Amino acid sequence: MSNNSHNPFDKIQQSTGINPNDIFKVADSVKNADFSDEKTVRRLVRQLAKMANKPISKEKEDKIVKSITNNKVPADLNSLSQLFKK
Repeated sequence: MSNNSHNPFDKIQQSTGINPNDIFKVADSVKNADFSDEKTVRRLVRQLAKMANKPISKEKEDKIVKSITNNKVPADLNSLSQLFKK
């Protein structure tokens, strides 16, 4: 087993098809973002859904945006993933 199999970004790419470099670009773009600003968060959610090639309903987008803007961001990837599945 190679060291790459332990890299969380490789696992994300395998399960979502999102290139790790794209993840870093998004992370870089939101370093100083105001996550209490609904417009900012909504733009980010749409961008991530588009990157993952996963359509997102208005209802699900609203729920995610509300959770993030109310500072109820999941602490780990599994919890965050569950939020997107709801």
